[in-house]
Amino acid sequence: MNRRLALIALLPLCQAFTLFAQDTRTVLEPFFPQLCATLDAQLEASGHSLAPADEQKLDTFRIQRALDKCGKGRAVLLHVDEANNAFLSGPLELRPDVTLIVGVGVTLFASRDPALFAVSPGSCGIVSHTPPPQRQGPVVGDPGRPRGCKPFISVDHASDSAIMGDGVIDGRGGEKMLGSEYSWWDLAEQARAGGGQQVPRLIVANDSGNFTLYRITLKNSPNFHVVFNHADGFTVWGLKIDTPQRLARNTDGVDPGNGARNITITHSFIRAGDDNVAIKGGPDGATNITISHDHFYWGHGMSIGSETNGGVSKIRVFDLSLDGPDNGIRIKSNGSRGGLTEDVVYDDVCIRNSPNPITLDTAYSANGPLQGDSPPTMRGITLHNVRVSGGGKITFNGYDPTHRIAATLDGVQIVDQAAYTYEVNHADLTLGPGATNLQLTAGPDLIKNDSTIKGTPAEGEPATCADKFVPFPQ
Repeated sequence: MNRRLALIALLPLCQAFTLFAQDTRTVLEPFFPQLCATLDAQLEASGHSLAPADEQKLDTFRIQRALDKCGKGRAVLLHVDEANNAFLSGPLELRPDVTLIVGVGVTLFASRDPALFAVSPGSCGIVSHTPPPQRQGPVVGDPGRPRGCKPFISVDHASDSAIMGDGVIDGRGGEKMLGSEYSWWDLAEQARAGGGQQVPRLIVANDSGNFTLYRITLKNSPNFHVVFNHADGFTVWGLKIDTPQRLARNTDGVDPGNGARNITITHSFIRAGDDNVAIKGGPDGATNITISHDHFYWGHGMSIGSETNGGVSKIRVFDLSLDGPDNGIRIKSNGSRGGLTEDVVYDDVCIRNSPNPITLDTAYSANGPLQGDSPPTMRGITLHNVRVSGGGKITFNGYDPTHRIAATLDGVQIVDQAAYTYEVNHADLTLGPGATNLQLTAGPDLIKNDSTIKGTPAEGEPATCADKFVPFPQ
């Protein structure tokens, strides 16, 4: 993919380093391609949204037309025009080897009209208790319930495409839908009682290899922000996701999913209402994934699962901070969607103020029954140079005596005097050789069933986390 620089104002800080990774590609910082078209904004943002009078002034046609006409290897730029700094659109579709650049100062707002996103009449903007009549692409995270809404941006069989720029894409999940007293997020809350919220996801890439997200800010998705399925090659570099912690249910950050391989998520900042990153190994599995040099804030953590039925393997997570998430390092599954998770390494990770700083759990109850014919197993899991502060519960909860958790804790240290509890079931844990001070053999409130703990870790002070925790960039 040839992405030549066209605009000095968008010049990235290029650095050609190759990540030590399980992603088998050589991953370099992306850069901006030449332009095929520049579209000037015709709307002005009002606070963090649009004025009510502008809600019908859609830019969908002119953005889509520019993308459709753009030559391969080139880009469409959304550009500020004096006081005008906003675009409003319904669903958009990227094209192969075409880039959408949201320029500095620009916000691309998703429409609040459910009818624009409906797969069939009335299928979007509701809580459904029966599946919608049509399926819109593969479903990730809820394979039993087809989607009733198109994504805001679809990347379908569009290899080498990209979304870039220093602007913002805002899904407006917390704003009321047009003609309704409810927001997209309100539907997610209503669905807790049963049914499925039929709401758009922000960006969904299917069968689109070498897809790139670069320096873009994503906000307020009605559902998952980014989904990537059934393709080889996905680069996320300098991404910011900024969505509220509460009342934004199911707003995962980045979800590499079913049939995904060769993925790098790096130099990014993510705070969301659900998993910051969730690797979802559906029927076709997920493998060769690197997550490096990132900062996560509120959210449900650095997650694998809950789908692991197709297998998850060759995962490397390093140089990561998790500051105040509900969960820190997390592998989750259950008996209805489990499989083998193996060859996963976490290295140089700092976690603070998380109620569940380390959780490997085979009894995840939010999706599917706990018992079933697809039990999960976790083996070859390594935690190296992981530092934890702020208290919380540390869990290694295997499924049964046959489907266990096997993990090595090498240099995993509690670095404060806060209160910690532990649960270890059907697990085989090896401590060391690096200094590891978890109280897994005689700690307070320890529950330890059918487990083995061995190894003699060294003594020593943990590496500092002083430079790991940085404010979310504004």
